[in-house]
Amino acid sequence: MKPYEIKNMIIDDEFNGEESVTADFTHNDKDYSITLKKEDLEIINAWVFEGDSSLPANLTGTIIESIREDIKKRI
Repeated sequence: MKPYEIKNMIIDDEFNGEESVTADFTHNDKDYSITLKKEDLEIINAWVFEGDSSLPANLTGTIIESIREDIKKRI
Protein backbone atom coordinates (compact mmCIF):
# COMPACT_ATOMS: atom_id res chain seq x y z
CA MET A 1 0.00 0.00 0.00
CA LYS A 2 1.24 3.48 -0.86
CA PRO A 3 2.03 5.88 1.99
CA TYR A 4 -0.20 8.52 0.37
CA GLU A 5 -3.43 8.83 -1.61
CA ILE A 6 -3.91 11.29 -4.47
CA LYS A 7 -7.35 12.89 -4.01
CA ASN A 8 -7.39 15.32 -6.94
CA MET A 9 -5.22 16.22 -9.92
CA ILE A 10 -5.39 19.28 -12.19
CA ILE A 11 -3.46 19.89 -15.40
CA ASP A 12 -3.07 23.63 -16.01
CA ASP A 13 -1.65 24.89 -19.29
CA GLU A 14 -1.56 28.56 -18.27
CA PHE A 15 0.48 28.54 -15.04
CA ASN A 16 3.41 30.95 -15.45
CA GLY A 17 3.30 30.41 -19.21
CA GLU A 18 4.00 26.68 -18.95
CA GLU A 19 1.94 23.60 -18.32
CA SER A 20 1.83 22.30 -14.77
CA VAL A 21 0.23 19.48 -12.84
CA THR A 22 -1.10 19.94 -9.31
CA ALA A 23 -1.88 16.90 -7.19
CA ASP A 24 -3.70 17.09 -3.86
CA PHE A 25 -2.99 14.12 -1.62
CA THR A 26 -3.06 12.86 1.94
CA HIS A 27 -0.02 11.51 3.76
CA ASN A 28 0.26 10.68 7.48
CA ASP A 29 -3.25 12.08 8.06
CA LYS A 30 -2.31 15.50 6.63
CA ASP A 31 -3.44 17.18 3.42
CA TYR A 32 -0.82 18.26 0.87
CA SER A 33 -0.68 19.90 -2.53
CA ILE A 34 2.27 19.60 -4.92
CA THR A 35 2.67 21.41 -8.25
CA LEU A 36 5.08 20.09 -10.86
CA LYS A 37 6.09 21.25 -14.33
CA LYS A 38 4.24 18.99 -16.76
CA GLU A 39 7.22 18.84 -19.13
CA ASP A 40 9.77 17.27 -16.75
CA LEU A 41 7.82 16.88 -13.47
CA GLU A 42 10.22 19.12 -11.56
CA ILE A 43 8.71 20.60 -8.40
CA ILE A 44 7.36 24.13 -8.59
CA ASN A 45 6.01 24.10 -5.03
CA ALA A 46 4.61 21.84 -2.32
CA TRP A 47 2.33 22.78 0.58
CA VAL A 48 0.97 21.11 3.69
CA PHE A 49 -2.35 22.35 5.06
CA GLU A 50 -2.59 22.74 8.83
CA GLY A 51 -5.76 24.32 10.20
CA ASP A 52 -6.41 27.49 8.22
CA SER A 53 -2.79 27.79 7.04
CA SER A 54 -0.70 26.42 4.22
CA LEU A 55 2.98 25.92 4.91
CA PRO A 56 5.87 24.79 2.69
CA ALA A 57 5.92 20.98 2.77
CA ASN A 58 9.01 18.99 3.60
CA LEU A 59 8.45 15.78 1.62
CA THR A 60 10.94 12.93 1.32
CA GLY A 61 12.53 12.14 -2.03
CA THR A 62 10.83 8.74 -1.92
CA ILE A 63 7.35 10.26 -1.65
CA ILE A 64 8.08 12.81 -4.37
CA GLU A 65 9.41 10.14 -6.75
CA SER A 66 6.38 7.92 -6.11
CA ILE A 67 3.99 10.81 -6.78
CA ARG A 68 5.87 11.61 -10.02
CA GLU A 69 5.41 8.02 -11.17
CA ASP A 70 1.68 8.13 -10.37
CA ILE A 71 1.29 11.40 -12.26
CA LYS A 72 3.16 10.01 -15.30
CA LYS A 73 0.66 7.13 -15.42
CA ARG A 74 -2.32 9.48 -15.21
CA ILE A 75 -1.35 12.07 -17.83
